[in-house]
Amino acid sequence: MSEQNGAVNLTINNNIGTIEFYHPKGNSLPGAILRKLAKTITEAGENDDIKVLIIQSRGDGAFCAGASFDELIAIDDYDTGKEFFMGFALVLNAMRTCPKLIIVRVHGKTVGGGVGIAAAGDYTFAEEKADIKLSELALGIGPFVVGPAVERKVGKSAFSALSIDATNWYDAEWALENGLFNKIFDSTYDLDQAVRALAQELAKSSPEAMKNLKAVLWKGTEDWDLLLEQRAEISGRLVLSDFTKNFIKKFKSR
Repeated sequence: MSEQNGAVNLTINNNIGTIEFYHPKGNSLPGAILRKLAKTITEAGENDDIKVLIIQSRGDGAFCAGASFDELIAIDDYDTGKEFFMGFALVLNAMRTCPKLIIVRVHGKTVGGGVGIAAAGDYTFAEEKADIKLSELALGIGPFVVGPAVERKVGKSAFSALSIDATNWYDAEWALENGLFNKIFDSTYDLDQAVRALAQELAKSSPEAMKNLKAVLWKGTEDWDLLLEQRAEISGRLVLSDFTKNFIKKFKSR
């Protein structure tokens, strides 16, 4: 995968695995990035040299701009639509089933699928500028695939607010108060220090104990393989609508 099309890289240092994703358009998530990310998370979970995982994105702008509009507007049949949204399902299920605890580092604004990644982290650190938004309803789609992950973290009431108020940003303090973020920091330096400190502590912990803790934390999500596929089918149908096509065209022409 060339850098101009984005990248997903795994580095391992002192039993800490760091997965970094990147795309030149705001760290957005085209299908190839989603599948590479899911595969990398799964492989890291199977690597005995890794005891804890960090997921982050590159740069100092957006943490994640969500779904790739270039790919969304090109979808012209149901099968392609479902396949695209299955990419998000694969990432969330890879994070859910990974036997390693996952720290997510959110340094900037986060939309849609990026909010799902933040929610699927076992512990999520963020910078104060990391505003969030679930913009899917405004696109005519709805946050169906990421919904279970977000609702699991913030509860139905807060998830409803994010889902319905789809054009407004919610600040990092709101995300902290509602359980999406575990801690927030006023600088990238402090954010990185905290991520590193927790990762180093977890790397010294019992892998078996952390594996069992992970299973306890995710109890009740055993049906997500089927559930998220069903949600991808809903989004795969809705993305074909004229409403969604016209919205994206107007957005890209700004």
